[in-house]
Amino acid sequence: MIALDRTHDPALRSWVESANRADTDFPLQNLPYGRFRRAGSGQPWRIGVAIGDQVLDLARAAVDGAWDAEVATLLAPLAAGDLRDLMARPAAQRRLLRAALSRALSSDAGQPARLAASLVPQADAEFTLPCVIGDYTDFYTGIHHAATVGSLFRPDNPLLPNYKWVPIGYHGRSSSIVPSGHAIVRPVGQLKGAADAPRVGPAQRLDYELELGFLVGPGNALGAPIAIGVAEEHLFGVALLNDWSARDIQSWEYQPLGPFLSKNFGSTIAPWVVTMEALAPFRVPFERPAGDPAPLPYLDSAANRAHGMLDIHLAVSLQTRAMRDAGLAPARLSASAVREAAYWTPAQLVAHHTINGCNLQAGDLLGSGTLSGPRAGEAGSLLELTLGGERPLQLPNGERRTFLDDGDTITIAGWCDRAGARRIGFGPCSATVRPAPGLG
Repeated sequence: MIALDRTHDPALRSWVESANRADTDFPLQNLPYGRFRRAGSGQPWRIGVAIGDQVLDLARAAVDGAWDAEVATLLAPLAAGDLRDLMARPAAQRRLLRAALSRALSSDAGQPARLAASLVPQADAEFTLPCVIGDYTDFYTGIHHAATVGSLFRPDNPLLPNYKWVPIGYHGRSSSIVPSGHAIVRPVGQLKGAADAPRVGPAQRLDYELELGFLVGPGNALGAPIAIGVAEEHLFGVALLNDWSARDIQSWEYQPLGPFLSKNFGSTIAPWVVTMEALAPFRVPFERPAGDPAPLPYLDSAANRAHGMLDIHLAVSLQTRAMRDAGLAPARLSASAVREAAYWTPAQLVAHHTINGCNLQAGDLLGSGTLSGPRAGEAGSLLELTLGGERPLQLPNGERRTFLDDGDTITIAGWCDRAGARRIGFGPCSATVRPAPGLG
């Protein structure tokens, strides 16, 4: 586990006043990375660090700040817009840079006059993917999601025999991962109803999936598995992820090889990557229900049992076009806690992914799978909330939903909050559904 240090001190304050507000996602104790530029500028993308309602432009800060030689070396590729260079470096170098940025942005620093011009209001910025994502693997760690969805199709056997033994996953499509704020176009595919033959048309059962995305740091050589004891050293950070799903396309195509067109049309990732260092105060034990099998040795360690799970709170909200036109706020659909939702830890995902010698690379993305809680109102998808479309949701303005309509906006929020630590957040992960293209 990453040790707590001065950067986690809940008493730290910043000379960026908005970072000191109790409700900010981005206090001095967070310092997540993202890729941005001034909106409409056409400038090259550059790496920034969120602080309050501002972004510290590292291209400008690398020139204006007073940095020692080692920190300046770490800032150089970030100034050029390359986050993967930092992601691939050892954790000690990432902690060194975090400490330097924390000192430079703290209220007792001597740098405000130097760095004030390096700040860009987040409201004036546009964001893209936080890094180039090479490969994407989507796991299925949400046991309550797996059980609920399984019960819709296999009431007598909702969890398949392998679920509690092996982290289930499949390889996804990285080219269609888009940043928060970009629309998702309703997919078209084969749909099978009561007729003998399928038809081609827009998905009618479009759904969201509440997930976390784990971004890989240093990779491993092909043929060299990553042991669970060092697995977290190969993780850079966490971002919110919505891995959209077309349930009606999926139900027809997924046998025998799993989802294809029902998943590869788009995934939405939040612009900010909260580092593993920032998450250090929010670690909790990895625990299994009594009677469940213990993980196999390659998925088990004393450290993973003691503090392998992340204590992150998640929530999903929906704003329909009618709500937006009427000036109504989004309606919360569900909320859940990762410590209850996930059956496997991030370290176990890395260890399992590489046990066969698969080589991970900096910037690869591991999706958690849908993170639903065990209680009503904690489901991470409409498929669960509406019991497969049988129980439509009643929205505050009188509208009803079983699945998503065109114009609907889904927003995922995430935060960590506990006594003795400063609350941190992940920023929004949001996208609006656009109509399917014409079939010609």
